[in-house]
Amino acid sequence: MLLATYDPFKELKELEKRMLKGFPTLNQESALMGFTPVVNTREGEFAYHVEADLPGVKKEDISVETKDNVLTISGERKHKDEVKKDDYYKLESSYGKFVRSFTLPKGVDAENIKAACENGVLEVTIPKLTKKDEDKKKIKVK
Repeated sequence: MLLATYDPFKELKELEKRMLKGFPTLNQESALMGFTPVVNTREGEFAYHVEADLPGVKKEDISVETKDNVLTISGERKHKDEVKKDDYYKLESSYGKFVRSFTLPKGVDAENIKAACENGVLEVTIPKLTKKDEDKKKIKVK
């Protein structure tokens, strides 16, 4: 004989699952509430490249910073589309802040990082140190 544990809330849990089936999951919900840009990273011969798709984000609303060996890309999208005609009025707006952070690998030249934004795509170029620069350390004599 097989013994089964009685769960008095089993039916209630099943009902809850059926009722919540049509609602967005946590990932879908967070996507509706905020703006998370798609980011591609690649390594070239002389530099690392980070490309972020930022449609509708103005250059002046983008911030690229480095601190403690971490590259942080942040910004805000503000879009407002308003149409006024004789027989109707339409207003569409979308807002969202975003922050993406990346730990920089060893051997990068953090002083010469460059960022450029064109057609809604931000490209951050992180140059690599050459072997000579990496091995060379200047020691101050006291």
